[in-house]
Amino acid sequence: MICTLGVEPQVVTITLDCLLAEGAPVDEVVAVHTEDAGVREALAVLEEEFSGVIYPSVTLRAVPVTVPGGPVADFRGEDELRGLLRALYTEVRRAREQGRVVHLCVSGGRKVMGIMAVVVAQLLFGPEDRAWHLVTEGWRPGAERRLHLPPGEKVWLVPVPVLRWSEAATLMRTVAELDDPAAVVEWYEKLSREARERRKGEFIRRWLTPAEREVVRLACKGLDNAAIARALFKGEQTVANQLGAAYEKLREWLEYPEGNVDRSRLIAEFAPYFVFTEEEG
Repeated sequence: MICTLGVEPQVVTITLDCLLAEGAPVDEVVAVHTEDAGVREALAVLEEEFSGVIYPSVTLRAVPVTVPGGPVADFRGEDELRGLLRALYTEVRRAREQGRVVHLCVSGGRKVMGIMAVVVAQLLFGPEDRAWHLVTEGWRPGAERRLHLPPGEKVWLVPVPVLRWSEAATLMRTVAELDDPAAVVEWYEKLSREARERRKGEFIRRWLTPAEREVVRLACKGLDNAAIARALFKGEQTVANQLGAAYEKLREWLEYPEGNVDRSRLIAEFAPYFVFTEEEG
């Protein structure tokens, strides 16, 4: 998780709590910050929080915004903004090069920090990366600081649409024809979904052997190995071996993500694809 940090450290902890509750495999939080006194105080609060028992498997790394003359205290000119852009760009690119899914929280710090974070997301995000805006009901600047919210507290982690520049030419042609920005976002999301489905089809057709394809299809329908073996007149060990080969190919296709690539990941990726293709057929 990469976040912009201001004087409210709870923006970071509550966002992280929401992501962890949703099952996101976050093991590092990168806080991009200025050297303002209030921000330094917020960073100290976070460092204490991450040194305790709340986040035993998550590390905190602070990244100051710098210019050639040293750390930036606030954004008063183009040099400071370039330093901010460089810091965000470096961290998102680093995470992408490591094959990690990026969760980018844009709610903390100066407004320009969120703006620059979205610019970087447009340049670097892959299909699985997400930008988030945190909303907590009733919170106002200066309200009592609560680093973690009790169950039942109203909090929303709102996804921020990111229109990546890798599709800039097509995007600009469509924008010229649509007056409503919401329609542009809807069109773009549809385009992205279709591209993901095409890519999944390529994996099924080109990466898997016909035998692997068939056991994957039945696994995605919910059959266990014994049921697949009976349906295909194969031995259970043969089915297990073919699924194992499919997992290894899926791991490579996903560009070696963190965590296991197993039956649950296979079903999550391809069960909707097989439902859609069988309905079409």
